[in-house]
Amino acid sequence: MNYRRNTVPLAGAVAVITGGAGGIGWATARRLLAGGARVSLWDRNADALADALTRLVDEGFSVEQIHTVVVDITDYAALHAAVERLRAHWEAPEILVNNAGHLAPGSFVDQDGETWMQTLAVNVNALVYLTRIVMPEMYHRGRGHVVNVSSAAGAIGVPFLAVYSASKGAVWGFSEALRGEARTHGVLVSSIHPSFIATGMFAGARLSGLGGVIVPRISSHDVIAEAIVERALRRGEERVMRPRSVRLAVFFRGVLPDRWFNALMRVLGVWDSMRSWHG
Repeated sequence: MNYRRNTVPLAGAVAVITGGAGGIGWATARRLLAGGARVSLWDRNADALADALTRLVDEGFSVEQIHTVVVDITDYAALHAAVERLRAHWEAPEILVNNAGHLAPGSFVDQDGETWMQTLAVNVNALVYLTRIVMPEMYHRGRGHVVNVSSAAGAIGVPFLAVYSASKGAVWGFSEALRGEARTHGVLVSSIHPSFIATGMFAGARLSGLGGVIVPRISSHDVIAEAIVERALRRGEERVMRPRSVRLAVFFRGVLPDRWFNALMRVLGVWDSMRSWHG
């Protein structure tokens, strides 16, 4: 079987997007709806979720295509209940976009345990748990696609984002390992690795000087939504980095001696990139 061709047709497919009320989640919903999918938006913020629904309907999408669930994804019982609600409303999802994320930048030694535990709970534990809930039915159907939103910070650690970088590195590792298991059941697993986005929770973060030229800030959340829908879901690409130049950092990490690589990161401004953050 050519697993790259075992993509899920968007028309009529049921897709779940966590963190769906705004940012990358909302932009991805918009693209999936345009492709004919039925989209279930999950978010813990009820007001933001209601506003997201209104904005999608205002853009001309049918309310019949959209399902919303107010849920805290770190509550595992609530996750099970949310999946059951979706099954009762439509059916089990064929597409899962694990997009919800938690960011708490700052010096590692200045953060308390509750702060970094929340980061891991949202970015890693909930993602893994929800994937485990929906994967068996994907296996049974012999088709499905899980898209995990990681980060460039998960490939190359960013100072003042220590736990966030660790959590996104875990998402990448999880995706790589799970892909080898899932492919034998016809199920695809992709990971998405955005660098800094100009708006939203990374507003203000940037690479300066030469780094800003080689790895420019991403202009909008829709750039990542395009990567999710057009590159991962439609084409079956397993790892999508935006901007594409993020791949250079991964390459250099693998081939350069540590001293040279660290010097390169300083020159590119990676080590100071969070100092202007105000998201």
